[in-house]
Amino acid sequence: MSMANTIRFISSPSPPSFSFHHHTNPNHLSLPTPSLSLSSKNPKSLSLILFPHKHSLFRNAAATNSEINVKLVTGGDGGDDGGRLGGGGGGGGGDDHDGSEGDNNKRRNRKEALMALAEAGRSLESLPHDMKAAVEDGRIPGSIIMRYFDLECNGFLSWLMKFGGFKERLLADDLFLAKVGIECGVGLFTKTAAEYQRRKENFFNELEVVFADVVMAIIADFMLVYLPAPTVSLSLPLAQNAGRIAKFFYSCPANAFQIALPGSSFSLLQRVGGVVRNGAKLFAVGTTSSLVGTVVTNALINARKAVKDSDQHGVENVPVIKTSVAYGVYMSISSNLRYQVLAGVIEQRCLEPMLHQHKLVLSAICFAVRTGNTFLGSLLWVDYARFIGIQ
Repeated sequence: MSMANTIRFISSPSPPSFSFHHHTNPNHLSLPTPSLSLSSKNPKSLSLILFPHKHSLFRNAAATNSEINVKLVTGGDGGDDGGRLGGGGGGGGGDDHDGSEGDNNKRRNRKEALMALAEAGRSLESLPHDMKAAVEDGRIPGSIIMRYFDLECNGFLSWLMKFGGFKERLLADDLFLAKVGIECGVGLFTKTAAEYQRRKENFFNELEVVFADVVMAIIADFMLVYLPAPTVSLSLPLAQNAGRIAKFFYSCPANAFQIALPGSSFSLLQRVGGVVRNGAKLFAVGTTSSLVGTVVTNALINARKAVKDSDQHGVENVPVIKTSVAYGVYMSISSNLRYQVLAGVIEQRCLEPMLHQHKLVLSAICFAVRTGNTFLGSLLWVDYARFIGIQ
């Protein structure tokens, strides 16, 4: 079936706006009429009315009419639709950038994102400001927009996405919270079992010490999942007056092995920088958590000794500074590398592509892999602690 189209540009009598109307030949099948308007009050503002076809390009997308407001690219007509709809970093004609794969990917991302918004019946203005800027810059494809809409349907996840760090991780991995639960649950069980094995009959007599140790271990486990998790970067660029080192580490990925979205890429140096940056954060987390845990433990031990016979020594105090620094070094090197490989290679690159449509199976395998990683980490910590003489 063929369809003849005619295009007419109609200027209104008053200067505020111009309109573009798409008409179908009356002899052919009539389709909904898209329209476009440009306001002279804001020459960089474009209002585009889209009427999606029956078959959606995105899953679970509603085929409803929608209005999308996007910024016009100044400085050229643009070589294709991407040039006309492009925003953020555009400039010059679209043909000037056809040879650049990065620019082509950004234009493609913008098209997909705008089509996803249209098919979901949403406007660009309805998105959070960071996602709106990412769409205009062509940094996120339509699949990320649709995942955001899916997550938004859950009240708890919608609230959680108000925090930028959680939003970036949930958009990159919809099983992120499940992995946090797995890690903290396994950590709770293994740490409690280790405390019982070490204290034996004194376990219940020293519950306050056990509680302090377990709480600090769970906090460390959470950070071990949170920091090395792959992300969808929505952050705006740093100010121009920021230092070169700050700009470099700001551009590094959260996970050194994560898959870059179309339109973006990470150099080998940036990926190495991601390991170094996370190592520094985990050193601070490990040192702080161990410092608090050992101080609380020693305080409770000394309080128990004061209540009991002064001649009864009981459990010896834990060396605070040495243990805290040692645990920080252990987390920054061993834990950092293991969790980077686990999240970026084993899960994102190997398991998720194969089992993306089988979430229960994927979750079960992630549970098994993370349990094994936690057990391996416990063994490595014991060997390391004995090697440096703190146990």
